[in-house]
Amino acid sequence: MIVHVSALPEDERAVLDGIPVTSVSRTLLDLGGLLDRTGLERAINEAEVRELRSPTSIPELLSRYPRRRGTAVLRRILGDLVAGRGVAANDFEAAFTELVASHGLPKPRFNADLAVRGRFVKPDAMWEREKLIVELDGRAAHGTPRAFERDRERDRRLLLDGWRTVRVTWLQLSDAPESVAADIRELLADAATSTLRA
Repeated sequence: MIVHVSALPEDERAVLDGIPVTSVSRTLLDLGGLLDRTGLERAINEAEVRELRSPTSIPELLSRYPRRRGTAVLRRILGDLVAGRGVAANDFEAAFTELVASHGLPKPRFNADLAVRGRFVKPDAMWEREKLIVELDGRAAHGTPRAFERDRERDRRLLLDGWRTVRVTWLQLSDAPESVAADIRELLADAATSTLRA
């Protein structure tokens, strides 16, 4: 067994149930040198979901330890998260509109009112005949616990009314536009085939 010992600054330490532990940020920094990107993203997401906080942020620790193993992947993940949070709704919609046009997809209706089970919703994009909705999920608008719950309730009501909802993030749209377009094309085709059979 290998034991590593190092003196940590006070803002990188905490005490949990009387047991000395590293702070959340320091733990994530350490995990950057042990986990692959997927595992590290899961750990960061878990910390966000549990609303765990540290006196020193991860960016501060990255500045403090610029050459530490795993910092490069941690910087990339944080950069992607910031990019996803910072995109404006109209920029997101403009990029999706461009995707639809450049891939020859049928033009959807944007931000139109839709009555579903006694409530009105305003989908980001919808194809009425195919009963397909695309929601452009930016972290700023959809990343809060309340928005998470509201979105799932709405998706459930839409599904009961025969609508399918596809959620697309900014990173998916910017990093894999061909995949997003192909999936939407297939969903539209499936819906058209189902309509002809009915």
